[in-house]
Amino acid sequence: MNILHKTTLVGLMTLTLGACTSNFEEMNTNPNLIGEDDASAKYFLTELMIRPYIPARYAYWRANLIHTDRYAGHFTFGQNGSWWSDELGYSYDVAYTDAAWDHFSGLLGTVKQLLEFTAPDGAFENELTHAVVLILKSHYFQLYTDTFGMIPYSEVFSDKNISLPKFDSQKDIYKGIIADLDAAMAAIGDNTSTGDALEDLGDNDVIYDGDLQKWKRFANTLKLKVAMRALGAEGDDFSQVAINEALAAPLLTEGESALIEKDLEISQWDYSTYADVWHNFGVGSDWVLGRELIDYLRDNNDPRLEQYAKPAEGGTFTLTRPTESEDGEGYALFPKRTNFLKGLFDQSGAEYTWDDQGDAIVVTMPENTNFIGQPVRLSGEMSSLLQFGFFSKPSNLVIQQKNQGGSATPETVLLSAESYFLQAEAALKGIGAGNAQDLYQMGIKEAMRVWAVDDAAIDAFLAAEPIAQLDGTVDENLEKVAIQRWIAHYTDGYEAWAIVRDTGYPASLAAGVSDYELYGPGTITAGGYPQRLRYGSSLQASNPDNYGKAIDVQGPDMQGTKLWWAK
Repeated sequence: MNILHKTTLVGLMTLTLGACTSNFEEMNTNPNLIGEDDASAKYFLTELMIRPYIPARYAYWRANLIHTDRYAGHFTFGQNGSWWSDELGYSYDVAYTDAAWDHFSGLLGTVKQLLEFTAPDGAFENELTHAVVLILKSHYFQLYTDTFGMIPYSEVFSDKNISLPKFDSQKDIYKGIIADLDAAMAAIGDNTSTGDALEDLGDNDVIYDGDLQKWKRFANTLKLKVAMRALGAEGDDFSQVAINEALAAPLLTEGESALIEKDLEISQWDYSTYADVWHNFGVGSDWVLGRELIDYLRDNNDPRLEQYAKPAEGGTFTLTRPTESEDGEGYALFPKRTNFLKGLFDQSGAEYTWDDQGDAIVVTMPENTNFIGQPVRLSGEMSSLLQFGFFSKPSNLVIQQKNQGGSATPETVLLSAESYFLQAEAALKGIGAGNAQDLYQMGIKEAMRVWAVDDAAIDAFLAAEPIAQLDGTVDENLEKVAIQRWIAHYTDGYEAWAIVRDTGYPASLAAGVSDYELYGPGTITAGGYPQRLRYGSSLQASNPDNYGKAIDVQGPDMQGTKLWWAK
């Protein structure tokens, strides 16, 4: 797929988006600009569909890869050639965290302008296109608030042009999201498209090709997800009704995942992928897969294993004990740290030889044989022992280089698998009338199909593997559902991280770390699991009063402060 033809015009129009109302007459009269017969909201809308999920390289690297994908436990740094220890991101660094804040806050003007453009009396008035904008706005704010907690929301869209908006509570943001989704679904009704000719979103809708009924089911599935996440939070007075409403209406079904096919031609500076970091920065920025993810896939014969990861390269490696005079701590801890590695290999069922020569250990692994994940948050003091060849790297579907042919897994917006998993979770909690087992297995099937696993392999997994059966206690079954949701959101770190914070699974991730001879606590108290990202550093100067009020309510502006729905 090449979305260049859909985004070139968007790029030109985005340059004037913030001032587009004042410039619209000129745009319609200057023959060198966009003509009246060519102007359409759909060209703007493409940008809003792409940008929250596929940022330019700066944010893709610093926000997604350095933070959320690693908080999710899917990726790790710290191998012996890495620029960083795996504490990066767990130790606050303004230069990296600001990238996430700037990415989300930088989209506010686009969202607001599109709402105004498509609203009654707007430049591109269209009730149905406006409904799609409301749905995109809702998902954008769900991602935004689940990353930081309290954020500007209600006053951003005030007609009073408030320059320093207040920060709304997550409860109020969630209620606002559900209200917008309800309004959007009501507006869509039975309509299947936003109109004819230029009014039709068509293939400028890079998610659903203008199919409004899919957008309606998307909206209802998002409503269910938000309401299920709010369920049980302090002061929750809306989730039960919203869940029941969502379960009574159509949700995303088979083959309806909201995905954006990766463009492997367009410039990385505008439209990035993991490959842009992997291939352009060298081994120093490269990463491997997390232990929990590889363990769940490998130990349960999950057919996604080779779709997600490559086996470890293997080879012969010498682990050398430092001299006591040069590194007393490293010398003393060498036995503990190497035994830790050996235990990891054994637990992984790896093929290897371990030749302990006293002050050196020679490890030999067969090439491209073992699937081994690296534990999350290992201390920088472990780096020299973490040979790159020990661990599984991302598959070519994840790091497919641009302009080299091949294919890449699509970017995740909202999975149809989520629809089934959320329904299964609700059924396990006694909400709705669905069959939890059937819904759970349909969720697994849909999640695997996104990664091009064939149906025969899926059916074999569902029939044979204990993890595919909800045959335990309610809590054990809820854990299985949470784990499968978390696995399904590989390469979608924002959502996978939220699942861990919300459900507490995988438990080994949610527990944080405590043995600082092996792991790094970062700047999170007691090595706790990261609960949010810190606000952008500019806020303390640009909006100090509202920033102060937010942390008074929510808690300190620290990574360990829990969000409303996670407390």
